[in-house]
Amino acid sequence: MISSWRKRRAGRKAAKQQKHGEDDMGMMELTTPNHFRCPISLDLMKDPVTLSTGITYDRESIETWMEAGNRTCPITNQELKSPEPIPNHTIRKMIQDWCVENRSFGIERIPTPRIPLSSVEVKEMLYKFRLAYRREDECACREFVAKMKSKGKESDRNRRCLVANGAAAVLSAAFEAFSSRSSTGASFDKYVLVLEDILAALSWIFPQLDGEAKSYLGSAASLNCLVWLLKSGDLSARGNAVSTLKELVSGDKRKVDALAEIQGVKEALVKLVREPICPTATKTSLMVIYYMVSSSSSNEDSKLRFSEMGMVELLLELLVESEKSVCEKALGVLDSICGCDQGREKAYANALTVPVLVKKLLRVSDLATQFSVSILWKLGKNEKREDGGVLVEALQVGAFQKLLLLLQVGCSDRTKEKATELLKLLNIHRERLECIDSMDFKDLKRPF
Repeated sequence: MISSWRKRRAGRKAAKQQKHGEDDMGMMELTTPNHFRCPISLDLMKDPVTLSTGITYDRESIETWMEAGNRTCPITNQELKSPEPIPNHTIRKMIQDWCVENRSFGIERIPTPRIPLSSVEVKEMLYKFRLAYRREDECACREFVAKMKSKGKESDRNRRCLVANGAAAVLSAAFEAFSSRSSTGASFDKYVLVLEDILAALSWIFPQLDGEAKSYLGSAASLNCLVWLLKSGDLSARGNAVSTLKELVSGDKRKVDALAEIQGVKEALVKLVREPICPTATKTSLMVIYYMVSSSSSNEDSKLRFSEMGMVELLLELLVESEKSVCEKALGVLDSICGCDQGREKAYANALTVPVLVKKLLRVSDLATQFSVSILWKLGKNEKREDGGVLVEALQVGAFQKLLLLLQVGCSDRTKEKATELLKLLNIHRERLECIDSMDFKDLKRPF
């Protein structure tokens, strides 16, 4: 009985293997028709388009060819009369029918592609949008912005087409126009919806803002509106506003100075760090603060104001448990703030300062180490207390050994100079204080 059962099982297994073998042979015998293949990739075309020369290609392949700077047909080598390929619906339907007929071989039907934006469509859309915001038609503007966002989200190709045809400049001009019509913070409420929509549309264009777009967004009216949204907008608007500010002030000291003079901007930025809405907004806020305390002509006033608002304590708490990017930005801001007397006084008074800074040495990144050494150097060379203050505390948590190791593994020349000078300051107190091994601050918690 057992023998017959084994025979039946072996027979079923052999029949199944034979069936699979026939299917594999069928798959091997199935060939894709040549006129369904893209001449460039030789793969089955998913979105066939025809050039002015009459040759059909897959859209992705021919667009890659054109983006490389080619303006000729790959097959005929003739110069293209129009860079816009025309969808070949006939071939596409034939390919779909062929896929359906051969689905038993595992061929899946290609989906009907959405027709991408053309330069003509984008220019027409932007022209109508200009007319709408010039006549202050808020509803029409919001409809056009929503359409642009929808088209841009469909594909990267649509997004590139919008950017290439000046969408950023037109959206920025509209933002300035609606901002200029509002002379006070209270009157921004009238256009808040369209302003938030425009800002959201601009957010996916970053960092591809051109000079014209930045000039519109960097005007006094636009900056005041951005700060108002930063203070009074919803979570999404606040995040988009701080991202826009970061794009504007990056590498532009004049815009940093103009932003620093706007009332309430520092408080709004500190609030975004103290009450985070998302990691990206926190990082972006720290970057804007960094530009304000390090790049502007009024950076001393900015350092003083941020110190008064408790930025030093906030940064130290943030550094206890933060990922690499946040840690680097927070250390950069702290390094700049410690360049003023009040910032250093705040750091001297906080118990977390030295342990956290020594912990970050050689543990996060080269940039974090560079900032940590700079902060310790500023605190050490300005230490006036007779008991050694931060220098003695740094010795107790193993700063001396870490700085020696840093010099051995290598660092930038400026960091090496600061580390060497800091070692000399530490060595003065080392003779009367026995150094202990570096403490483990893994379990260090925030103070409450």
